[in-house]
Amino acid sequence: MAPRVLLVAGGLGGEHEVSLASARSVLSALPYPADLLIQARDGRWLFGQAALQALAQPSIPQGQEAFPPSVPWEAYQVAFPLIHGRLGEDGALQGFFELIGLPYVGAGVAASAICMDKDLCKAVLAQAGLPVVPWVATHVALPTSPLGFPCFVKPANTGSSIGIHKVETQREWLPALQEARRWDAKLVVEQALSEVRELEVALLGNLEAEVSVVGEIRYPGAFYDYHAKYTEGVSQLIIPAPLEPWLAERIQALARSAYRRLGLRGLARVDFFLSAEGLFLNELNTLPGFTPTSMYPRLWQASGLSYPELLSRLVELALEDHP
Repeated sequence: MAPRVLLVAGGLGGEHEVSLASARSVLSALPYPADLLIQARDGRWLFGQAALQALAQPSIPQGQEAFPPSVPWEAYQVAFPLIHGRLGEDGALQGFFELIGLPYVGAGVAASAICMDKDLCKAVLAQAGLPVVPWVATHVALPTSPLGFPCFVKPANTGSSIGIHKVETQREWLPALQEARRWDAKLVVEQALSEVRELEVALLGNLEAEVSVVGEIRYPGAFYDYHAKYTEGVSQLIIPAPLEPWLAERIQALARSAYRRLGLRGLARVDFFLSAEGLFLNELNTLPGFTPTSMYPRLWQASGLSYPELLSRLVELALEDHP
């Protein structure tokens, strides 16, 4: 019998709309019976027909529970979390699934939490000898950049480039800190590299993962910001990336090592910077976007795995990891 899947989308953070776009794509292509659970921006949870209505139009139905006791959790064999960012890919939602004994797609509680926190993730990768961009984490408003200018200021726990600023001068420093602190109490200051190319690979598997071809993202701005990521036609995705074979193999090997070191399962997108200063692992995204323009499914399509086949494989991996 085919497993029944519960898609969980929406969320309270700045990636709410991206999550709904991912849910639309997955719901239309998933080769298994599925239902939808959405967290609205005001915190209410919408299930069943109310969730489908919220997915189809901006207005949110009234009268839903703060948390839906009416969801028949026992009816589902797998949960597919699609809430990007805080409380969706930081281990919180994964912990709930663990408590109720429901297998779920993607990384576990600890790995999700570490990968969500840019400071902790860099620390683990650096300790393992993997190349990361020099960084400093802080909870206080530093008077100036400890790494000089230019640099990047980032909230430690957000995705989709939300709250990130490239800071060129001292004059831009304080406004960048203030904006980043809107999203997180802990900030990451990161050295700005020169002549940067952004490269990404997709991984699929439990601990020992398959790796896709390498893709490259080209964009017009100073960095790959929210607008460039989610506005059709702004960025160019080049798959496979024009790289020497040895370099592509090096990137794939580093991605596998990071995936294994962090104890990931299911899936991840691993992002790299290739710069004048060298090759660096930027971050691991444990719940990458599943929109029509998202890099993760496109990398697998270029590697010979169709979108429905990819979704089916993710459900299979979740069941394998939770016998």
